Amino acid sequence: MKDVLPYMNDQEPEQFRKLFIGGLDYRSTEESLKNHFEEWGEIVDCVVMRDPNTKKSRGFGFITYKKAYMVDDAQAARPHKIDGREVEPKRAVPREVC
Repeated sequence: MKDVLPYMNDQEPEQFRKLFIGGLDYRSTEESLKNHFEEWGEIVDCVVMRDPNTKKSRGFGFITYKKAYMVDDAQAARPHKIDGREVEPKRAVPREVC
């Protein structure tokens, strides 16, 4: 029988595996973010959002785990402190497509 959802390639949709991380210290890097959150599972993507002109951190980022349960595990371990600052992880909500 053909796979019912072949586009998923045996992986859960990204929206269920992604965390928004708010309140980052402006010195925080992808490396410090990943180092902290990999305790709760394998990270497939990690980004600190930066101003396109100045390249300075905008104070938030995203972590994408390999599996959705890893998001739950990380959320259950709150509060999180990265680079001396308590951050606010939330489930990432996809932007509406217009």
